[in-house]
Amino acid sequence: MVKTNAMRLLAQAGIEYELIEYEVDEENLAGVHVAEQTGLPVEVVFKTLVARGEKCGFLVFCIPVAEELDLKKAAQVVGDKKIELVHVKELLALTGYIRGGCSPVGMKKKFPTYFDETIILFDKIAVSAGVRGAQVFLDGGALVSYLGAQCADLTVR
Repeated sequence: MVKTNAMRLLAQAGIEYELIEYEVDEENLAGVHVAEQTGLPVEVVFKTLVARGEKCGFLVFCIPVAEELDLKKAAQVVGDKKIELVHVKELLALTGYIRGGCSPVGMKKKFPTYFDETIILFDKIAVSAGVRGAQVFLDGGALVSYLGAQCADLTVR
């Protein structure tokens, strides 16, 4: 596989990762399916969601693939009254990534990024490598630090 922008940036930052490739099913881009394809537990595979806050502008949330983003909790964490997920049609122009291949690393612009607090439970997590069919498996703490991200309770429980 050709190195993606996300992989290049991680390498430049000295963050080691394992590339895990999987078969893409265009009919099923769900993160749980990705976890099944990679053989990783769903708890350690994180999906990247992009949202828009009323005051805060664009925001990035990374949560376990089997979970759902709690928009009220997320708004509270960022100090906004209301946030909503951006439409999939906006994703490419905004981030440089398509649905199913959106990575928190290497977006067109640096947006405030938040990880679900469960990231601290694992030595390593997986996020998209920036294309469908590839995940990077890496130290979650190093990723949070590199992105200047924050951790918070973000999911519906």
